[in-house]
Amino acid sequence: METDKLDTKSIENALTENKYVPDDNIVTVLFLALSLKKPILIEGPPGTGKTELSKAISSAFERDFFRIQCYEGITFEQIVGEWNYQKQLLSLETSKLNKTEEDVFREEFFIKRPLLSAFMNKNHSIVLIDEIDKADEEVESFLLQALGEKQITVNDLGTFELQNDLMFIMTSNSQRQLLDETKDRCLYLYIDYPSFEREVEIVKSHEDEASLELVKSVVKAIQKIRKLNLTKNPSIRATVDWVRSLIIFNKDVLDDNSFKKTLNVVIKSEEDKKKVLTHFKIKD
Repeated sequence: METDKLDTKSIENALTENKYVPDDNIVTVLFLALSLKKPILIEGPPGTGKTELSKAISSAFERDFFRIQCYEGITFEQIVGEWNYQKQLLSLETSKLNKTEEDVFREEFFIKRPLLSAFMNKNHSIVLIDEIDKADEEVESFLLQALGEKQITVNDLGTFELQNDLMFIMTSNSQRQLLDETKDRCLYLYIDYPSFEREVEIVKSHEDEASLELVKSVVKAIQKIRKLNLTKNPSIRATVDWVRSLIIFNKDVLDDNSFKKTLNVVIKSEEDKKKVLTHFKIKD
C-alpha cells in the first residue's frame, strides 16, 4: 500500500485484513505517523496487542520487519552491531605475512545487528524496539540520534544515513519513565484492554468458525477476571486460546464445568486461580 494515498479508512481495512482489529485512536495515530514519518511510542498493560500491532503494520504495508527485544543490560553492540574481532585478527595476520597494510576498521569487518540492518535495508522497513523501558537510559540516549536525525554513528566506522522509509515503533510497559527527549520525538499511543465489542471482534478475526455465543461468553468471563486485581491479567492472546480450547472440547458456550476445566489456559498462577474461583463461586 502506497503511503501517499493513505486515509484512515484504508489503514483500518488493511489492519483488519491482517487480523488486527484497531480502534479509532490506533488508526488515527498510525495515519499521522505514516504521514509525518514520525516514530510511535506505544504504552499499555502487557498483553494488549502492542507488539502485534507492529507485526500487523509490517504485513499490511509490505514492509520488512526488524525486532529488538530489550532487556536489562542490553548494549549498543547488541542493538547496532559490533566488530568481528576474529576476522580483524585474521586479516591482520595475513597482511603481516604479505607485508602489506590492512585497514580492519571497514564495514566488511562490522557485524550488523537489527537497528543498523534496518537502517541499511533497501526495502521500506519497520523496526520494533520492544519494551524499551527495560533498557537503561544510556541505551535510550544513543537511540535519540536514530529517532531524530535518522542517523547512526559507529566509532571508527562513521555515520550511516537512513536508506529507506523506516518506521520506528517502540513499546513500553512503564517499568520506568522514558526520557523526555524520546517522548518528544514520537507520537504517543496508549493501548488498553479492548472493550467487550472490540474483543469479540478480535477473537472472531482469529477464530471465524467459533460461534458468536461461545466467543461472547468467553469474553464476558475474561473481562470480569481482569477486574480482580490479579498478579497477571489475561491477555487478548489468552482469550483467543481459551476459545480455541473450548472448541477442542466441542463446547458451544462457556459453562461452569468447562470454566473450571480450562481455567489454566488464561490464569498463570495458583494464587490468581484461587481468587478467580472464589469470585466466580466455583468449588474445587
